[in-house]
Amino acid sequence: MDNHLDKLTNMRQKALEGGGLDRIKKHHEKGRYTARERIEMLLDEGSFEEFDMFKTHRCTHFGMEKKEFLGDGVVTGYGTINGRLVYVFSQDFTVFGGSLSETFAEKICKVMDMAMKNGAPVIGLNDSGGARIQEGIESLSGYTDIFLRNVMASGVVPQLSGIFGPCAGGAVYSPALTDFTIMVKENSYMFLTGPKVVKTVTHEDVDVETLGGASVHTVKSGVAHLASDSEEEAIESLKRLFSYLPSNNMEPAPFEATEDPSERTEPYLDEIIPDNSNMPYEMKDVILNTVDDGKFLEIQPAYAPNIIIGFARYGGMSVGIVANQPKHLAGVLDNDSSIKGARFVRFCDAFNLPIVTLVDVPGFLPGTVQEYGGIIRNGAKMLYAYAEATVPKVTIVTRKAYGGAYCVMSSKHLRGDINYSWPTGEIAVMGASGAAEILYARDLKKAEGEDKKKVREEKEAEYNESFANPYVAAKRGYIDDVITPSNTRFRIVKALGMLQHKQDTNPRKKHGNIPL
Repeated sequence: MDNHLDKLTNMRQKALEGGGLDRIKKHHEKGRYTARERIEMLLDEGSFEEFDMFKTHRCTHFGMEKKEFLGDGVVTGYGTINGRLVYVFSQDFTVFGGSLSETFAEKICKVMDMAMKNGAPVIGLNDSGGARIQEGIESLSGYTDIFLRNVMASGVVPQLSGIFGPCAGGAVYSPALTDFTIMVKENSYMFLTGPKVVKTVTHEDVDVETLGGASVHTVKSGVAHLASDSEEEAIESLKRLFSYLPSNNMEPAPFEATEDPSERTEPYLDEIIPDNSNMPYEMKDVILNTVDDGKFLEIQPAYAPNIIIGFARYGGMSVGIVANQPKHLAGVLDNDSSIKGARFVRFCDAFNLPIVTLVDVPGFLPGTVQEYGGIIRNGAKMLYAYAEATVPKVTIVTRKAYGGAYCVMSSKHLRGDINYSWPTGEIAVMGASGAAEILYARDLKKAEGEDKKKVREEKEAEYNESFANPYVAAKRGYIDDVITPSNTRFRIVKALGMLQHKQDTNPRKKHGNIPL
């Protein structure tokens, strides 16, 4: 018996060493953690249970039969985060550069299948150079098996991805299919084809950071959702994100008790809207002053900053927040912000997270760049997402809500449950200045000089009194109430409490055809 136990102990130790102590040392010298160290940081202490520690590849080409590592380059299993079950896989760059083999893929597929059966999230820690070339089609089929599971799990269990090193070729598509992706600045990158191939095909000289670093994907492409300064920070971001999410689509998000009074008022909000409606203000101040304990996890803060998305709590209830940002492009909706907002709304709807929408939007951004980029199609994505969503929807108009953008931003007409406006709300087809040019064109044409300025001011005031205020919409029931800004937190908490057991359905169908 002792011999058997000794063998088991030796094999476990060998598996724990991954690609070997020398490679681990080199990995550490680059300031990077190993696959197992990342899991230890992510999960509750002592909670990790590993699968397939002794699994090895089956490749016999190119002398691969002489190079075997127990575990074959990926660590898989399950554990807990703050006591909640989660399945994990962590790719090991010290083994064949983290490249994916047939058995590597089988290990990942096993934990994904278990996650689906048991209704628990999946977190993938990615550090891979792509497909293991020596295996050819077996590697490609392995990737596709994972992609299929990503798609099947979408909207069923949350899927989170951390990028801790290279993520190239087929390796990028699995993170792209997951719900949220977090990268590490200057230490991780994602691209389909590397700099050498780019040079050959397009003759561009580009380094890995410029081609696919965190600054690219969190600012320009929108592929990644958060960028961290270190691996430790990235792990903490994954854990914080996880805390807002339910384990699966059949459960509510975790409730977190707070001592922050629901009836707390914020007099500051009564003064936040400038007298000049063309002047910006910080919408994040509205968010931070109304959510529990001032805690807000913003998602994609650097990408399409004219719209804000993220998670917070009201009265202990986890919610998704969507808000126009007047400080960037006046809060206008464009191609990128429409896509960003629509995807977030659909995520919240898939996982039973109420949506709180703060509206200050002057319309859709005009111009050839936007039209050629598909603003009609992309704006329709926002429209589709809000219309499709059956979760509780609470909307606050803080200032502007013009034209089609009013319709899109969780209006009453898209099954908004509770729609409030501040007294400063301007709900109309367009702003007073533009409306005056059209509606009172003859009067303005007749007037000259100071008279023309006076006539314009009078007509704009007339338009504001007749149309661009919240009371016209309130008279028709499109606004449920005009509320005092300082009392916004209380009204949101009360509304969400009332909507806790809301039930709404969509027509029975295989799936809709969102304008992609």
